[in-house]
Order: sequence, then C-alpha cells, then structure tokens
Amino acid sequence: MNTFVDHTPYYKRLCYSMLCIVLLGFLLYVGKEILVPFLLATMLASLLLPVNRYLEKKGLPRVLAIAFSLTFSLLVIGSLIYMLANQIANFMDDLPTIQQRMDSLLHVAQKWFRSSFGVTIREQNRYLTESAAQMKESQGGILQQTYGTLTDAFSFFVLIPIYCALILFYRDMLRKFLVDAFHSSGASDVTDILKACQSISQSFIMGLLIEMAIVFALNATGFLILGIKYAIFLALVSAILNLIPYIGMLVANVFCMLITLISSEAMQVSDVVWVGIILATVQLIDNNILMTFVVGSKVRINALVMIICVLIGGALCGIPGMFLSIPGVAVLKVIFDRVEELKPYGMLLGDDRMSVGLKAKS
Repeated sequence: MNTFVDHTPYYKRLCYSMLCIVLLGFLLYVGKEILVPFLLATMLASLLLPVNRYLEKKGLPRVLAIAFSLTFSLLVIGSLIYMLANQIANFMDDLPTIQQRMDSLLHVAQKWFRSSFGVTIREQNRYLTESAAQMKESQGGILQQTYGTLTDAFSFFVLIPIYCALILFYRDMLRKFLVDAFHSSGASDVTDILKACQSISQSFIMGLLIEMAIVFALNATGFLILGIKYAIFLALVSAILNLIPYIGMLVANVFCMLITLISSEAMQVSDVVWVGIILATVQLIDNNILMTFVVGSKVRINALVMIICVLIGGALCGIPGMFLSIPGVAVLKVIFDRVEELKPYGMLLGDDRMSVGLKAKS
C-alpha cells in the first residue's frame, strides 16, 4: 500500500500527460479546418522570417517587407502549381488511348484470374457492372465530396497567406506572450526553445524543398534516358508525393509503374522494371544521403515514431496532417529535451540508440 502511495505522483503526471495528448488530438481533429492552415502558415512564416528581418534592417517598413516576401513565395508556389497543371493537361490529352490500353490490361488480368481462381470472365464482368452501378448511384455523394475538397483547397490558399502575414506582423507580440505565459520556466529558457523551434522549422522546410528538387531531377533524368512517356509528369508526381514520409514514395512507386505499363508500347514489362529500379535507387539515395545531409536537422526522430506520427497525422487531418507530422514531432522533441519533467519523452522520440544502450549498461 505504501509503495502505491509513493508512486502516486508519477501516475498523476503520466495521466495528466496522456490527457493533454488526447485533448490536443481531439482539438486538432475537430478544428482541423482552422488549425491546419494556421500551422502551415506558421511554417511558411518561419521560412520567410529571415528575409523579412533583412528587408527591415535595410529600412523597409514591416508591412512592405511582409508583402514583398509573401508575394515572391506565392509566385514560386504558383509556378509549381502551373507546371503540375500543365503536365496533368498533357496527360489528360492522351486519356482515351490510356483507357484503351487499360481495358486490354484488364482483359489480360481477367484471363489470369480465371485460370488461377476458376472465376469466369462473365462473372467478373457482372461483378464489375454491379460495382459501376453502385458507384453511379453514389455519384451525388462523390460530387459533393469533390466540391468539399475543392472548397477546402480554396480556403487553404486564402487563409494561409492571411495567417502568414499576420504572424509575421505580430511576431513580437506573440513571442512576448509565450515568454510571459511560461515565465515560471525562465525567460531565457523559453527564448532558447523558441529559437530552436524556429531553426528546426526553417531547416526542415528548406531541406525539404532542396530534397524535392534533387529527387525530381534524378527521377526525370532516369526516365528520360529510358525514353519513358510522361517522364516529366511522373518525376514531378513522385517528387511531390515524396514530401509525405514513407507512405508517399510507396504510392508514387505504384502509380509510376502502373502508368508506365499502360503507356509503354506493347506494354513492355521491362520498362516497368527499370522504372521500379530507378525509383528504388533514388529512394536509397534520398534515405541515406539527402535525408542525412540536406534535410537532416539537429533533431533525429526514430523511424517507429515517424511512421506512427505520419499515420496519426493522416487519420486526424489527411495529407496535410501527414506533411505536418514530422516537423511537429521535431518541435515537440526540442521542447521535451529542454523541460526536465519531459526529457524521458524526448528520449523516446529520438534515435540516439548508443547513448540509451550505454545508460542501460551502466
């Protein structure tokens, strides 16, 4: 009984921490339409902050500095979106031909399915017809979901620049609020944590952009050498999907190999194999070189936590949640490592296996 009483404060702290995590997840899920654009805007603001400081030191008013940096960043993002839309338009022009080859591939798959499982092609067609009829009945729901997705995307493009501009404009007040709100920890400690979080965000975003450019260049070069159709489009899609850790590259591999199989002459399997080899090689370079030297930051997160956080982020907020999960965990680790009571959680998130092994042996 006394042992339980002695450990009661520990269990209270553990329950309090778990309750806070559940509450934050619930708030993020309920208010994701507001919080996700705000978090993305915060990352963009941290990236533009050095530019704004430089312009303000040169005598430019803060409002004009924010307008200049934000306009330039939106032009860059708009150029990337235009490039992607142009590639998608070129792909859609050949959609009838792709549909015919898709039907041929489906016929081959049906023959294989009949020989392997004994299900006749007529039964397979009947099942496909019934599935198509069910999809047609739910077309209204699909259109409604598509309309909602487009509306959310439009709101993102409107809210993110507004949030970003206001964060940059009121950054001094926000910093003072955080320092005053956590004054018990010491102003210097809070300032150090804010600087570390800002450094993590900046290095992560810049490294991610450089990584995406290198992955795009490597994939495009390999696809062009092989003479793959839609080489630029497939390289661009794979580079963008690579922004989503682990899951994105898996989806990119399946998509690129399927499009290559359908679009290649006589559906040559060798082209698909070479595309898979190129994607796998680029992925190895990305994981072992680019992630270490380009994206690698001061905080290392172990792979188990990264996968779990990506899945949780996707479940809570979709694709934006997957993208935000890694920098969010990196920021949490910075905070955990600097707060005495939370250091065990920082150790759990980290990837410093050698120091953990030495502590365990001692």
